[in-house]
Amino acid sequence: MKYSCSLLISLLIFSCSFSQSFRDTAFQQEYHEPYPVSIDPYENNIRSIMVDDSNTVWIATGAGVLKKKNGSSTFDLVFPASDLGPGFAVAMDRSTIWMGTWKGVYIYKNGKIQNMPGTSGPISTLCVSAEGVYALGPDGIWLFKSDKCVRKNFKTARSIRDAVSDGKGGLWIASDVGLYHCTDSGSTYIHKTDQLISAVIKGLAFDGRGRLWAAGLGGVSILDQGKKESYLRPEQGIPSSHVNSVRMDLNGDMWVGTEVGVVRYKPDGSHSLRFSRRWLLDDNVNAIAFDREGNAWLATSQGVSAIKKRKMDLSAKADHFYDILMKRHIREPWTAGSCHLQVLGDTASWRPDDDDNDGEITGNYLMMESLRFAATGNEDARVKARKAFHFLKQLQEVTGGDGYFARSIVPVDWKFELHDTNRTYTPQQVADEKVKEPRYKVIEERWRKSVDGQWLWKGDASSDEWCGHMAGYFFYYQLAADDAEKEVIRKHVALLVDHLIKNNFNMMDIDGTHTRWSVWSPNELNRDPEWNPDRAQNSMELLAFLKLAYFMTGDMKYQNQYLRLIKEEKYLENMSAIKDQNPAWFIYYDLGLQVYLYPIFMSCEKDPVLLDFYKKHLEDWMSRRRGDENPLFNFFYCYASGRREELKRSVGLLMDTPLDLVDWTIDHTRREDVKLVRRPVLDDIQVDQLPPASIRATIRWDRNPWAAINGYPDMEKEPDFWLLPYWLGRYLKMIQ
Repeated sequence: MKYSCSLLISLLIFSCSFSQSFRDTAFQQEYHEPYPVSIDPYENNIRSIMVDDSNTVWIATGAGVLKKKNGSSTFDLVFPASDLGPGFAVAMDRSTIWMGTWKGVYIYKNGKIQNMPGTSGPISTLCVSAEGVYALGPDGIWLFKSDKCVRKNFKTARSIRDAVSDGKGGLWIASDVGLYHCTDSGSTYIHKTDQLISAVIKGLAFDGRGRLWAAGLGGVSILDQGKKESYLRPEQGIPSSHVNSVRMDLNGDMWVGTEVGVVRYKPDGSHSLRFSRRWLLDDNVNAIAFDREGNAWLATSQGVSAIKKRKMDLSAKADHFYDILMKRHIREPWTAGSCHLQVLGDTASWRPDDDDNDGEITGNYLMMESLRFAATGNEDARVKARKAFHFLKQLQEVTGGDGYFARSIVPVDWKFELHDTNRTYTPQQVADEKVKEPRYKVIEERWRKSVDGQWLWKGDASSDEWCGHMAGYFFYYQLAADDAEKEVIRKHVALLVDHLIKNNFNMMDIDGTHTRWSVWSPNELNRDPEWNPDRAQNSMELLAFLKLAYFMTGDMKYQNQYLRLIKEEKYLENMSAIKDQNPAWFIYYDLGLQVYLYPIFMSCEKDPVLLDFYKKHLEDWMSRRRGDENPLFNFFYCYASGRREELKRSVGLLMDTPLDLVDWTIDHTRREDVKLVRRPVLDDIQVDQLPPASIRATIRWDRNPWAAINGYPDMEKEPDFWLLPYWLGRYLKMIQ
């Protein structure tokens, strides 16, 4: 399957030299503007749409014809209440607006509505041609020419759905029983399966080569000179067998509206899909129109969706995301994370939210600000990196422990609902949990009050928090911290790792037992079968933590423990098994944790034999990750290896990422152009083709990008996922 964001993006990406770096150049960024019409389902279900020369949008609905003036966000009825009834079609001929309604044909000209006599019954379709305006309906076909209405004696079915002029005085007419070509000298009827996918035709349009696209049940039949040339079905990218409409835009791209979104075909055969609430008020696209700027206006079953575009470069996109990050995704005391939307999809209804992974996400944010400072020298980035570091440090301080840290903290007067509130377990519930997972840890008091009474802190921090923290400390120490801050970082990292050494390489909770996931001890990893799934991953993690502590402090106790685990406990051999991980144990989440650690190994290890091991491990890891098209993975690999690879795919995803961060639900199971599979993650239902960023749920790099269903529209995700690889690319000078 070939996807395309826009012709300009493709030309920009593939015409630039990617051997060394990508020079940031303006591209066309698409975005969605929704225009619900009303709460009346008859008004929202739009049958026809047209944009006039003044960019007024006209729509025909079950409740009548409405218009929205340029700059307005609301649609208003065109007809007085006494004439209200179903509208079926809108069209424009020069400066005149034509309307097909339940009472016949009306025009709107010079601010006035006028009935056009001569037809009978409802008019379901209008067609503008050189010879005049055709009006078509179940009771006949008429041509309006020079203020006269002439009935045409065309022999067609009465179930007329669309019509297009052939440019030679004739019409192509779509119906429920086939396709007609009508002229004054006679009609040709096409319905056989050697010419059409099916006889149900709903939309017609010519492409830039003069071929007729007939869209209907089963897909699109493409005819050249009235003869079948090719078909477009799910195998060629049609997401649904129920196809409603087709139109050509100003660039010559063909837009095909279906019941599962709109798919665009370029003259080169590549295509791209827009579906889900991120792009459409409803996936059922009934009709398509374009304004003078080339923006698409889509009539759906729940209102009008405009897919617009504006020029921006990656730098401007970074500014856009950074502005949202500062406004809605940094909360007291300086925590980066998601925000909750009290009204689904409405960012104006946002409120702060706590998350299990506040520490890891803030670690990502700390990396991003450190890279931003290193790339630009902007002191604002250094100040904010310091704030993020001290939040992570505060996670340890608030517990009162000797290196134990919290998942998250909130002010004691937090006014919002907390995740994982405190609860009690009955003995029966404990037994049930232990049978389901023998290493399950019962935690009744997840949130505790700090000693100073100012904070609530959440316990049971996990190994992924450790990885996010440590990667953040590494980048801050290397790129942004001054000498005084480096001393603070050294002491903090030493405190954390000392806690692990003291407790046989587990993080001990306040109850004196290890947290559920923070387990790196050889007693568990090497000698308890229940920890076999985590052996390779956690061995890698612990070696990185010890190596970082030694690199920062120079204290041999960390190096000695590191070497002991390698020689006596075979932690390098454990780490080597990552590539052979049992598929039942593979989760996409682990890949992000692994990639955090490679810069630590490659920058901090000085022993040539061990460094060679890590280099080979990284190369093997990357050989299996290139298909992810993940800019975070790619740029981390480039940072750690010194190579400059995968730039084209990385920049392509950064460009294709939507501006909208609402975590809209994306359901690929409704699509017919993909297959459902169980790879690469057996636990998840996935699609067999990697969806581009534009049709995924809002990205978090710990999510499975092949997931068939994902997204929670009561959340707006933080834009660290985009800003971190962007600034890493900038720091590496791979993005100029």
